[in-house]
Amino acid sequence: MNPAIWLGQDNPHLVDAGNGHFLHANVLPAFVNMQQAARHDGIDLCLVSSFRQFDKQCAIWNRKWCGEAALLDGKGTALNPNTLSDVEKLHAILMWSALPGGSRHHWGSDFDVYDKHAVEQWDGKFSLVDSEYREGGPCFALAKWLEANMRTFGFFRPFSEDKGGVACELWHLSHKGVATEFEQALSLTALTGAIECSSIEGKAVVLEHIDEIYFRYVLNQGTAWER
Repeated sequence: MNPAIWLGQDNPHLVDAGNGHFLHANVLPAFVNMQQAARHDGIDLCLVSSFRQFDKQCAIWNRKWCGEAALLDGKGTALNPNTLSDVEKLHAILMWSALPGGSRHHWGSDFDVYDKHAVEQWDGKFSLVDSEYREGGPCFALAKWLEANMRTFGFFRPFSEDKGGVACELWHLSHKGVATEFEQALSLTALTGAIECSSIEGKAVVLEHIDEIYFRYVLNQGTAWER
């Protein structure tokens, strides 16, 4: 596989999934089937986020690095960026947002979902946080439905638990068959090269810690990466 594809810099494999979303051509049919099954059970399963190109991921990263977007701890509580060192800020971002080039959203196999109707009927402000997918949240029924049914359609949760890398994301689904092809193509060397050529903020500290970032967050080995 051309590294530009898994890095989110080239996307010949994508198809239009509607409403501004794009998915891998081999993922869209499975998603549509899952969506229809969910609606039959009263769940309005819709996409929040799907394919995201490298430059878009870089923009998200830069906004967080520069304090223009919120940084959260593992419990979803806002952090004060002015109290964090660059290394602490790096890990705070990576807990919830991937390094450009290291995001599963670059592949078209991964996407975030919510219960659109339930959220529209909810009094709160939807923020795509853990509590919204737990008991009492608008997407709790969706989360339970996915746990019971997603595998039937070939999907799984790559971030089903916090291993000390990426935080638990009950909304993030991945198509196992397609994602496996991308996982096997990953390369620390190619990722490093992409970062070196990018306009990412905090580039020096990112490159200084690129090995840890790759194993702990991109591969999501969590704290086990250094053993």
